[in-house]
Amino acid sequence: MDKHWSNYATLSIVHFMAFPQTMNGEGPIVETVGKIAEDPFFTGIEVGWIKDPKVRAATKAVLEASHIKVGYGAQPSLLTQKLNLNSLDETERQKAVDQLKANVAEAAEMGAKRIGFLSGKDPGDAERPKALAALIESVKEVCDYAHGPGVALTCETFDRTVDKKALIGPSEYAVVFAKEVRKDFPDFGLMYDLSHQPLLFEKSEPALTLLKDVLVHAHVGNCVVDPNTPGYGDLHPRFGWPGGCNDVGELVTFIRALFKIGYLAEGRAEKPWIGFEVKPQSAAETSEQIIAGTKRVWEEAWARV
Repeated sequence: MDKHWSNYATLSIVHFMAFPQTMNGEGPIVETVGKIAEDPFFTGIEVGWIKDPKVRAATKAVLEASHIKVGYGAQPSLLTQKLNLNSLDETERQKAVDQLKANVAEAAEMGAKRIGFLSGKDPGDAERPKALAALIESVKEVCDYAHGPGVALTCETFDRTVDKKALIGPSEYAVVFAKEVRKDFPDFGLMYDLSHQPLLFEKSEPALTLLKDVLVHAHVGNCVVDPNTPGYGDLHPRFGWPGGCNDVGELVTFIRALFKIGYLAEGRAEKPWIGFEVKPQSAAETSEQIIAGTKRVWEEAWARV
């Protein structure tokens, strides 16, 4: 691709994955957000929950000073607390709804216009229709709440059978869900992650073609599908991880598919987001090394598109 990616996309990074010591909403959040904010390679950053209001304020000041766009991911708060938006237990479902509403308020406070989240566990074939109905009810309730502060919701699709075992889920099923929510909340959409694609046993072009009318966010990263290989599951190892599924070639294919479906296109008023979601896998890998390596992979892939 001859033109720079900034002509087409807001390139972001998932902060709490690059710096997993902040995943629980605590830790060196201001310092590590500052490292990303000081890097002009990124025009966006995706932050997660920040428990301390003073830390939120300090983090927001860093983001405002650095002229970087802000997205928000509620996934850590839902996953670490084992919350399920499609639980058939009404008390448990409402706990998840209340948490996601709190995340929406925090996202608005941080200046984010969208918040990403995930569905709960897939209950299996027999209970799946009831779980989908529960999820739709939950999401519509939170969408209605989020309309006030001007935050839109984005459901990220995850694997159904390997690691997260989430209801949403395979792309064909996810589209049915998204279209139902969009009947009342047309700004709702889906996020598709290259890291999850092999775990869903999908391919870029067919999956993205299915999703094109409801896709509002994309992530790129890696995963391992062989249970005998270190990093197995949805652990977001670096590109080129031994035994991993994704490297430069797979990223090239993914970017080309994003162009083919019109997600990436010249002249769009709002440049769509593509976020790096990669995580150090051991003490031998630093966050800075993983980020630098991902940038190199992106630059090489973009040059090949």
